[in-house]
Amino acid sequence: MAQMKRTVIVASAMVALTACAPAGYDGANSSAAEPVAVAAAEPSASVEAEASASAEAPAADAPPANVDLTEKLVGKTVARMGKVVTDQDGWILYRFDKDTADPPSSNCVDKCAEVWPPALTDGNPQLTGVSDDKVSSVTRQDGTRQLTVGGWPVYRYIGDKKPGQWKGQAVGGTWFVVQPDGKKNLSCLPTSTPKAVAPPANSGANDAGGSGYSY
Repeated sequence: MAQMKRTVIVASAMVALTACAPAGYDGANSSAAEPVAVAAAEPSASVEAEASASAEAPAADAPPANVDLTEKLVGKTVARMGKVVTDQDGWILYRFDKDTADPPSSNCVDKCAEVWPPALTDGNPQLTGVSDDKVSSVTRQDGTRQLTVGGWPVYRYIGDKKPGQWKGQAVGGTWFVVQPDGKKNLSCLPTSTPKAVAPPANSGANDAGGSGYSY
């Protein structure tokens, strides 16, 4: 399965334009250079909807006060990458191949979740350019609720230093920019498989028995 996935990624990369990567992008180490922020275009879809995300699992209690919530999902088109989903601050969101969409399940926990913070919700995100029938939520192991798009849990990447960057694309061969329909955006892939940035220096998380994700 891993060999098949790698073959697909390499084949897709061969057809991608070399000019696709952001300026300063280092495919071997996505944190080695500071790319130019990708300028976001106006949303390609004019439809705007505000709806409560329906929970696949029983509703969890209100999130702790110190939890950052993703209050809005925005489907738009950005230069070179194409269709993406961002949060209310313009950070591009990703999906993880080791998660599942049917049923929705998140397998990024502990240190993995420090590098890829889940897009958490109180169950009432505002939607722009993302159809409300594509958005739901899943209850994580710690009891918080994570937004899903097309069934896939979505995340930010701490390796992105500015809104509009997408340095997490194809990291580890398992992380990809998510499209408004929940599918992977494969329109712009690096020529080699990037490695994730390290967890924060003050991390106290224990990854033993966690996600199985390699940093």
